[in-house]
Amino acid sequence: MFKKVVLCSFFVFHVFSLRAVTGAEPYPLRDAVEYRVRNGLPNFFDKASKGQSLRIAYLGGSITAQEGWRPKTLNWFREQFPQAEMSQINAAIGGTGSDLGVFRLKQDVLDHQPDLLFVEFAVNDGGAPPHRIHQAMEGIVRQTIRANPSTDICFVYTLVGNWTQTLREGKFPQAASAMEAIADHYGIPSIHMGLKVAIMEGEGTLIFKGALPKTDEEKAAMKDKIVFSPDNVHPYPATGHELYLQAVARAMKQIREVGEVGPHPMPRPFVKDHWEAAKLLPLTQARLSSNWKKLDPDEHDLAQRFRHRMPEMFTTNQPGETITIRFKGTGLRIYDLLGPDCGQVKVAFDDKPVKVVPRFDAYCTYHRLSMLTIAENVEDTEHTAILEVHPDQPDKAAILARRDQKIDNPKRYDDTAWYVGAILMIGDIR
Repeated sequence: MFKKVVLCSFFVFHVFSLRAVTGAEPYPLRDAVEYRVRNGLPNFFDKASKGQSLRIAYLGGSITAQEGWRPKTLNWFREQFPQAEMSQINAAIGGTGSDLGVFRLKQDVLDHQPDLLFVEFAVNDGGAPPHRIHQAMEGIVRQTIRANPSTDICFVYTLVGNWTQTLREGKFPQAASAMEAIADHYGIPSIHMGLKVAIMEGEGTLIFKGALPKTDEEKAAMKDKIVFSPDNVHPYPATGHELYLQAVARAMKQIREVGEVGPHPMPRPFVKDHWEAAKLLPLTQARLSSNWKKLDPDEHDLAQRFRHRMPEMFTTNQPGETITIRFKGTGLRIYDLLGPDCGQVKVAFDDKPVKVVPRFDAYCTYHRLSMLTIAENVEDTEHTAILEVHPDQPDKAAILARRDQKIDNPKRYDDTAWYVGAILMIGDIR
């Protein structure tokens, strides 16, 4: 028998510590409840009840990028408030967490003037240290309040299959627990969309990972059970994402009853080194060597495919080509792509030893957005980073083999390309 988990909106704090797999210090896990209303979403619901136009932003990873809980909740809000015109801002990027989200927030969300912002990063932040989660999530919150104090925010938490036992034992996993500290501090409502999922799995009415039944015999055998996901992470739209929708709907019925209309206050920071100052800068603010090429989205497939996230994309495949960045600040990353034809980069930062970083991983059968971390939480002084295209490719066959993948077409993989879109910085270019 598993410990009964409370599905309600009240908050009871109970300190329970687990040591992370990484060996980090134990972090207090929060009691598992389906939602906490806190200060509610009063501005959003006030506008909705008056039939005004509203924009709902969804900032998250691949679970939010799916045609699942995001469009389902948008349609649910439209059904609840048929007189209000509602549109979405889809700001989800698969395989990324809050540490990229905080840098791209202005471009992908705030510039579109949302009335309500959902933030979903619990799964992709699952391996991040709690303090780093605090820095990025607080940065997201403070940037949003600074841009428009009337924008309401709601944290939502999803899950992977190996977290369900923790939830049934009455605790949030570490990432959601860290995010709850920020939600408490700023009065932000939160919803764990997967708590009911974990309970159903424990009851035997849900299979977290499996194939959907196809034949009549399979359907008959599964008539009293739901298959949640095909891969232990991404829910099936008709089953898993429907459960996520139902969790949001239950929570919203209580959240809409609380809060006062008006601007959200900006309290003192939760952590002093929060990332409110995180920003995305044009690559042209760096110094590029001579053989970099800016790609035309009307002529180049990758530039076209990613133009909504990377309005500008530069590339080179010539060994020795460099990007030099001089800045004063505490953090530096590069917004780039990983993909089949990508190589690796030599990173020289200040007087630290040069390191070689592949821009290729076990998922690189296709191109996707990523970032290269150069410096994080360094002293707020002047720094220099020199990034150089390495002459050698990583061992792509060996890397793909980690996921039982193979090089299907050698021509697609035989290159040392680097595709770069922007500078991600906490600081200022010098």
